[in-house]
Amino acid sequence: MTEKLSDIQSKLRLGEISCVSLVEFYLQNIEKNKHLNAFLEVFELEARNKAIEVDAKIKNNTAGRLAGLVLGIKDNLCYTGHKVSASSKILEGYEAVYTATAVQRLLDEDAIIIGRLNCDEFAMGASNENSAYGPVLNFQDNTRVPGGSSGGSAVAVQANMCHASLGSDTGGSIRQPASFCGLWGYKPSYGCISRHGLLAYASSFDQIGPLTKSIEDLNLIMDVLSGPDQFDATAFQTKIAFGELQSVLSPKRFAVIKECIENEGVDPEIKAHTMQAIAMLQEQGHTVEMVDFPLLDALVPAYYVLTTAEASSNLARYSGLLFGYRSPNAQDLNSTFVKSRSEGFGPEVKRRIMLGTFVLSSNHYDAYYTKAQKVRRLIQQKTEEIFATADFILLPTTSTPAFKLGEKANNPIAMYLADLFTVHANLAGNPAVSIPTGTHSNHMPYGLQLMAPMKKDKELLDIAAYLYHLKP
Repeated sequence: MTEKLSDIQSKLRLGEISCVSLVEFYLQNIEKNKHLNAFLEVFELEARNKAIEVDAKIKNNTAGRLAGLVLGIKDNLCYTGHKVSASSKILEGYEAVYTATAVQRLLDEDAIIIGRLNCDEFAMGASNENSAYGPVLNFQDNTRVPGGSSGGSAVAVQANMCHASLGSDTGGSIRQPASFCGLWGYKPSYGCISRHGLLAYASSFDQIGPLTKSIEDLNLIMDVLSGPDQFDATAFQTKIAFGELQSVLSPKRFAVIKECIENEGVDPEIKAHTMQAIAMLQEQGHTVEMVDFPLLDALVPAYYVLTTAEASSNLARYSGLLFGYRSPNAQDLNSTFVKSRSEGFGPEVKRRIMLGTFVLSSNHYDAYYTKAQKVRRLIQQKTEEIFATADFILLPTTSTPAFKLGEKANNPIAMYLADLFTVHANLAGNPAVSIPTGTHSNHMPYGLQLMAPMKKDKELLDIAAYLYHLKP
């Protein structure tokens, strides 16, 4: 089902379809595509009951803005009375005791949540192979990864198992799967959407965002999600209003990071596609300038020092004492900590906790953590310099299309470098969107990425819609 939500809502009002029939359609597709492993749990009965309720509201003209939207949520978003595990054994059997602000805002506008979606454990990964519940498969080619960490969120939409989904983006975890699965994926400005109820990986990087098949749906969902929240001090105090998408009438200035285009790791077809997009923008009267970004090679190292440091702190709460998994082999307080964490966390999470603990240790704090914070500030300053003379930054979302399952599983460095073009926006805090514009000769999709200055989210989606319709 490739229709926009507005088309679905028109049919709902005319009585041509119902929310009940929509839910049944998605439930059938979920059953048919179980092998993709996108869903960890399907809220079958609840979704059916909610559909009946929304159908009644539509008849009474009291339905919310998202009536008819059936979506899944990543398994790191809390939803009262529902399990949430971040795809980790350490939270096995745990039920959320409150609802994430982002999830509640969707429910308040009559969205129907159909289930929780598989992801890399604690959102740590670029392929969705790190889940305690097995990898997610790319619907387009089951031998390939869907991207991570929001792989289940991407595949659920890609395979028509729901209309849209929520993911989280710490270093590209929405945009990279969107690129690999041919979807729109959005990482808002840091602070645009409340993080309350999102299981933390790296608190100064994490952002919630949608994955959709259309820019119109993405724009509407963002308008519902954005806004201040008393439970999140890092959320903006004023709402970014998205409203209707606006036509781009005046010429814009685009910066293209030269080091990204000239990078040896960029697939030749993706490079050619990016150059074609540049040529088309110039033909339309826009200015496109190549700019230097000498800090490109520092992006991934700085990102992994800082995020692992924050992860080692955030994940200290999973001790085996208060909730979640407790090792049956524990005999005393110390063994409860050691065995529960050793058995509950997967290899990649343990690797990042150990790395984070190392860079925060007294002997190495200044050499690694303090230096990485300084590099982050330099990255932010250089990004601000670029935006002083440009409205947007254009670059590929990923350097390659989706790679094969297992191809990078035993090479953490190669896996980390899969985030090369996406971590920039998280380090700097800027909004970024992956636009589904390309198809590789191997038939796999890929995207172009646009970044904008902080809080220019609305302008970013307007220009993204414009670029998409140019069809590079």
